[in-house]
Amino acid sequence: MKSLSLFADVEPQSHRLAFESWVAERRSQGFLRQPGSVAVYRDMWGAFTTWCLGQSPTVTLTSLDALDLQAFQAARFGMKNSDFSLSPRHALRLMRLIDRVLRHHAAESGEPVNLAAAQWLSDHPEVRYSEAASSDPLPEYLSVSEAKSLITFLSSARPRPGVSNARRDGQATLTWQDVRNRTAVGLQLGAGLTPGDVRALSLASPTVQGGRVQGRPWKLTVPGDGNSSPRETPVAQWAGELLHHWLQVRTEARITGEHLFPSTRTGKPWSKDSQYRAARAVLEEASIDSTDGGSFRLRHTFAMRQLRRGTDPAQVARWMGIEPEAMARYDRLVAGPMDVV
Repeated sequence: MKSLSLFADVEPQSHRLAFESWVAERRSQGFLRQPGSVAVYRDMWGAFTTWCLGQSPTVTLTSLDALDLQAFQAARFGMKNSDFSLSPRHALRLMRLIDRVLRHHAAESGEPVNLAAAQWLSDHPEVRYSEAASSDPLPEYLSVSEAKSLITFLSSARPRPGVSNARRDGQATLTWQDVRNRTAVGLQLGAGLTPGDVRALSLASPTVQGGRVQGRPWKLTVPGDGNSSPRETPVAQWAGELLHHWLQVRTEARITGEHLFPSTRTGKPWSKDSQYRAARAVLEEASIDSTDGGSFRLRHTFAMRQLRRGTDPAQVARWMGIEPEAMARYDRLVAGPMDVV
């Protein structure tokens, strides 16, 4: 009678289950909604799995190292397969996929993270930066001096102990729209929001409980927009102070409606054009060039600040509501020394 190995299906199962578990998690977070995207990833992972299982000994998710990945890439040269691994950009996609699945597998199993794919990319800058072409320019961000100057300007809209009489008089002349505009710009810089995120915020978005300073907002819940699920993002302390002041001004002005930043006292939604012009005016008043990169530079500065602090890029991506691979555009900037605030 023919005997079968008790372990014949262990490795195929572990590779397949690790991938499917990762797909399920991404879908639960509101990503990978298009079947075509999943099919492409499944083809890429399938080619990788087939190669792993064809080696002797079999390459497992635990034993995989950078040399294995180099051998896999070498085996694909000159071949026309669905994973297109001959192209540096598709090699980048493959390595990112492997890295994400390995990290997810480690989180689920409690095992140490296998950093083979990350190491391979570090050793192959021609692949790592293959998407940084002229058509995908580096993100524009504020310099240290610009960011500090802007934070000082925005924060001057709220009462602070020990300010001069002149500054106190200046605060008294600010309208509720002025405070709204500065706070909205502050959340783009201090919480990494897009202009659309700012307009979508409701009065229920700020979280006050559980913060380091009692009564001060310290994170925001950003509503989903049809392309992504609702998410949470932290708020820098100075931006939280400014938001706290805006909530007080909003109450005193008897503004109605559920929008955190309405256009009118009656709670009418803030239009895209009106908000754009308001943000531009704030930047110009703060002596920040409003044309070079626009207010999106504030969001990029938030991302750079978090990455330079050592925050996991995947976590920053979750805060910003983007796919993890989109963080690659910051790689060349974070690789060198840079101060951020």
